[in-house]
Amino acid sequence: MKNILRFIFFIFLLSLIFGHFIRDQKNYDLGEKIIGFSVIGGAFIFLPLFLFNRLKGKKLSDYTLDNQNIKKLSNETSENIENH
Repeated sequence: MKNILRFIFFIFLLSLIFGHFIRDQKNYDLGEKIIGFSVIGGAFIFLPLFLFNRLKGKKLSDYTLDNQNIKKLSNETSENIENH
């Protein structure tokens, strides 16, 4: 999966560079379309795959703020203040 993500990232990066080259040298509208499609592809294809790969096997409840986590954080903060 790591190599697939690298490949997809470099494809989108190369398409961005190619789009800028085409926009500056030959056809402005075509270059803008290539840049736009590469940005949308990066946002809707690469980013979800990357996040899925990075967050696989982790509990998202550890990273969200709910009432239980807020109370836990406030207790830890008050203990740290008392120790100093």
